[in-house]
Amino acid sequence: MYMFSILQSLPKTIHTSAILAILLFLGLYLGGDGFVLDRYFFSWLFRYFHVLSGVMWIGLLWYLNFVQIPSMAKISDEQKPAITKVIAPAVLFWFRWAAVVTILTGLIVAYLNGYLHQSMTLGIGSGYGKNTAIGIGMWLGIIMAYNVWFIIWPNQKKVLGIIDCNAEEKPLAARKAMITSRVNTLLSLPMLLTMVAAQNLY
Repeated sequence: MYMFSILQSLPKTIHTSAILAILLFLGLYLGGDGFVLDRYFFSWLFRYFHVLSGVMWIGLLWYLNFVQIPSMAKISDEQKPAITKVIAPAVLFWFRWAAVVTILTGLIVAYLNGYLHQSMTLGIGSGYGKNTAIGIGMWLGIIMAYNVWFIIWPNQKKVLGIIDCNAEEKPLAARKAMITSRVNTLLSLPMLLTMVAAQNLY
């Protein structure tokens, strides 16, 4: 019954998940030889945050493109305010901030592991392979985050009525946001491929 009450509340669920993760971390720490709080430890920690925020970001990107956008045409005009006034603003909040955290933690991981410069220059002059692969993934991620903050979000604010605009602007803003979201969806698979390739093929 207590577990059921936890699962009825999202904050309680997330807090419980975080506690379980910390307990598991402590169990791994105490059950083994422990961890040194050095550069490699913090690299692992920020990589964990990078993966968490990346799952949130790309998961919401795919939700928008695989679920919400295709479903809007099937929803009656009476029901659409539930999407535009409640669901979409919440989705876009987590969507855009997850993008920021993903990029920042990714850059921190690259810095802590000593390949930030090499990857940002795509391995030119420092050997291709892993640096090129991770660099392509990083630049694709940066482009996608730019699209989120400087194209999708400004246009979505017009569509959702967060900022004022005339009636002619709204359809154009909606199309710009949708096309840019599709661009990010197009880039998402190559971005993920290069990230995984850099960790496993080199």
